[in-house]
Amino acid sequence: MNQPRASELFRRADELEQSICRTAIAWARRRRLAPFFRTVSRLGDGVFWYALIGVVCVIEGWESGGFMIVTALACTAIYKLLKLWLVRERPFVTHNDITCDAKVLDKYSFPSGHTLHAVCFTLLTAEISPVLALCVLPFTLCVALSRVVLGLHYPSDVLVGAAIGFCIGAAALSI
Repeated sequence: MNQPRASELFRRADELEQSICRTAIAWARRRRLAPFFRTVSRLGDGVFWYALIGVVCVIEGWESGGFMIVTALACTAIYKLLKLWLVRERPFVTHNDITCDAKVLDKYSFPSGHTLHAVCFTLLTAEISPVLALCVLPFTLCVALSRVVLGLHYPSDVLVGAAIGFCIGAAALSI
């Protein structure tokens, strides 16, 4: 297991990214956007995606909705395994000057499961219903931003989560 090597890499990245986290949190607070991003984050816990699957089932049929469910299960399994294996503490745990402004669903931060699911669902939706994807894309961007401005993730957690979500979605579409 490469955990010690990963831990050292994360320690160095944490030092570099903590100022970005503090700046993003301060930006959201100055503009009183924290309640908006908390709502986005809560919807990104699953409610938005369940509703999207329901809409896809109505518009495109059960097969498309079932395809999204199976892909979502793969996303969940992959990100949970990565979090347990890589063990990166959340920014508010590592840095006393970074506060968490939302409910935490699990212990570790790398990769961002919310962003992973959001990007994967957006990619699947773009293939199934491009018009619907145009409605989903702004929410996906807000989910990704919410993870940092709420103190839940480092920017690299979000970027890697997005990349993994894209890869899972692309792999699912190629099958």
